Amino acid sequence: MVGNNSSGTTSIVYGTTREHVLELKTILSDGSTATFKEIDTPTFNKKRQQTDLEGQIYQHIFDELSQTEIQQHILQEFPKPSIHRRNTGYAVDYLLKTAPFQPLSKPLEGSEPSKGYSSNTNFNFCKLLCGSEGTLAFTTEIKIHVDPLPPPHDIVVAAHFETINDSMKATQFAMKHAPSACELMDKIILDCTKDNIEQSKNRFFIEGDPEGVLMVEFRAQTAAAAAAKAEALINDLKEKGLGFAYPKVYPPNTSKVWKLRSAGLGLLSNIPGDKKATTCIEDTAVALEDLADYIGDVEDMLAGFGQRSVYYAHAGAGEIHLRPVLNLKTEQGNQQFREISLASAKLVKKYEGSLSGEHGDGRLRGEFIPMMVGEENYALFNRIKNTWDKHHIFNPNKIVNAPPMNTVMRYSPQKQTPDFQTIIDFSDTGGILQLAEKCNGSGDCRKLPLSGGTMCPSYMATRDEKETTRARANTLRTFLTENTSPNPFNHEEIKEVMDLCISCKGCSSECPSNVDMSSLKAEFLHQYYQSNGVPLRAKAFAKINQLNSLGAIFPSLSNFFLGNGVTGGLLKKILGVAPQRSLPKIQKKSLRNWYKKHQSSLEIKHNSKGKLYLFCDEFTNYNDTEIGIKAIQLLSKLGYDVKMVTHPESGRAALSKGLLPMAQKVAKENVSIFSPLVSPEVPLVGIEPSAILSFRDEYPRLVAEKHRTKAKELAKNTFTIEEFLANEIKQGRILSSLFSKAEKHILLHGHCHQKALSSVEHAAWLLGLPENYSVEVIPSGCCGMAGSFGYEKEHYAVSMQIGELVLFPAVRAAKKEAIIAAAGTSCRHQIADGTGRKGLHPVEILYDALV
Repeated sequence: MVGNNSSGTTSIVYGTTREHVLELKTILSDGSTATFKEIDTPTFNKKRQQTDLEGQIYQHIFDELSQTEIQQHILQEFPKPSIHRRNTGYAVDYLLKTAPFQPLSKPLEGSEPSKGYSSNTNFNFCKLLCGSEGTLAFTTEIKIHVDPLPPPHDIVVAAHFETINDSMKATQFAMKHAPSACELMDKIILDCTKDNIEQSKNRFFIEGDPEGVLMVEFRAQTAAAAAAKAEALINDLKEKGLGFAYPKVYPPNTSKVWKLRSAGLGLLSNIPGDKKATTCIEDTAVALEDLADYIGDVEDMLAGFGQRSVYYAHAGAGEIHLRPVLNLKTEQGNQQFREISLASAKLVKKYEGSLSGEHGDGRLRGEFIPMMVGEENYALFNRIKNTWDKHHIFNPNKIVNAPPMNTVMRYSPQKQTPDFQTIIDFSDTGGILQLAEKCNGSGDCRKLPLSGGTMCPSYMATRDEKETTRARANTLRTFLTENTSPNPFNHEEIKEVMDLCISCKGCSSECPSNVDMSSLKAEFLHQYYQSNGVPLRAKAFAKINQLNSLGAIFPSLSNFFLGNGVTGGLLKKILGVAPQRSLPKIQKKSLRNWYKKHQSSLEIKHNSKGKLYLFCDEFTNYNDTEIGIKAIQLLSKLGYDVKMVTHPESGRAALSKGLLPMAQKVAKENVSIFSPLVSPEVPLVGIEPSAILSFRDEYPRLVAEKHRTKAKELAKNTFTIEEFLANEIKQGRILSSLFSKAEKHILLHGHCHQKALSSVEHAAWLLGLPENYSVEVIPSGCCGMAGSFGYEKEHYAVSMQIGELVLFPAVRAAKKEAIIAAAGTSCRHQIADGTGRKGLHPVEILYDALV
């Protein structure tokens, strides 16, 4: 927080970190401690008399900033004071505003009078430490100022523009209307949202194909007052001839606008191939009145390099994240990386702007600091660093002595990027390495349970960075690029970070960069097995369908051995299953056998609403037969002709354990069987989310290229049973009058794959169909079971920790008469083990509600 001077979308109202830090407790470079806070001038002078390092620091800054020549250099060379997002070098210009220092009696020749300062505030070293990038002291405690909550009613005007330049001009007019936020997204980023599972839902307000969208938020004490502000801006923009569409977004959908905006940085990693939106003009800020001209100059500059930039901006604050698209794996890309950065620095200096608006200088911009603030001020920075930290032990070579920005790069241009042969097709990103490289380190995977969402369950439970999606992606990337062994996947370090990835698929939708760790883990395991063999447990879990089919021959005997303390305990020990877990029972009759016996009685003779194919997944077939029966009976009674054909399992278990050749064979067979049968009029519907969603997620990437088109078409017409029923309800084909009028309250937990690849809203919609049924979606992430993960002895504790984050407490707190709903087999088992409450599949609940 203090290392940079960061601020959010509302900095135009609330300022930056520097304005809010009141006090810092620190450890200095000699090991002593010091607390920095606002002090009056007598206290400041008393501090100067101390003989310790803290006293030397106070004396040094007094000696430096009391000199008229140094004051002159600061006033002349630093960014315009009107730029509130500025973080270039050390913020000595802020210290000049304080009482111990006499301001210049007259402005420096050639400078504007407005650049003079008045010394009417107390001294506070926190102003310097904020944005110092940890180069001066180690902070242990921070005391901050907080503002009152903003006015409760908000509205967002999403003004659409045909050019970026028009959006920059519009920003100046928008700011005159005193918005609470004013942010820009350009076409390149907006295009990246189209294929993002999560963010595609949040672009509902986009009209046509704008080059830029300015999102302007207004807040007020009443909805009418906020709306009036929005209308005033729209009228102003129309009068100025700026923009072509001005959709207004009201709560609760305003939060979706800002989710789309905040995802922008990560979404840029979705540009396929080795060319990426590169952070060489990442953080520039200029005065608002200079913004349009500055952007015009930037466009001309980039055109000279044969480039165009991505625009991602805190437009109202004059700070623009500009990212040219470069391939840093090539000599040309590496060279342009520095040349464009240098040209950008010169432009920012021309407009007296800040090269670092909030994020700091670091290795990226450090070498340009002398140009930005002048050699004399840079020499002052060196003296400050040497006083605070003479041995340069705190974050060295960042603000001073920074090496050239394009040295010690992640990739050496001379090094050829390796190519890897994989079972899963990663061509949409350029390959498995490129998928790992999509991680930009934004840290969205470090969410805590209260933030909502699924990603990343093991991190939420352990709070260990090693268990984040980015740690796994970066570990895989490192070994794949730096590897010298015959099998680049054969590294225990990769296996270690992948171990607690539970393949929840939360990252495939919630990560802005769509780093699909579930697929990366599956491919890694397959490749790792080539050198180490497939473990017995992995084989057993992957082939659970075959084992269940054998057990189904004598189900009672099988269940006796599975549940018996001696034989069951021995089996658990052999397979490494947690002794606390009960093994799933095999039902006396499989769903497939039940269907064969009752098929004729299920046929819809009159008033059929259409035909569908039910996918008989391996879990429902043997373990949850009763759910499958109720699903078929529910669909039939609602007027749907349910067909079931002979087909193999889904391959979900094989995918989760990395047995990809087996999963690939199954995918090929299922695509071959269902492609001729399934169409928009005759869909494929499944009960177990993880099984049926394999058709949408993995199958198109597992089958051979010649079958890929068929797989993608099949995927479009494949639905979870919740999706299918919810869609039929929305079309008015299923009415609430068919169901009970009894009052019931339902707590719904969404399956991870359901949330990542579909939506839990479908289940909530259909469960709310009975007139007096109320549905509450538990804001839980993963249940912790995650297929076989929670059964495994070494993972049992983490599995239960994950359940305890949100799900278990919510279920325990539910009233006795409340119904617990969960679509996934593993979810229901986990709920039972963790709380003692029984969970029902949504179709069971709806079937039981039929009149």
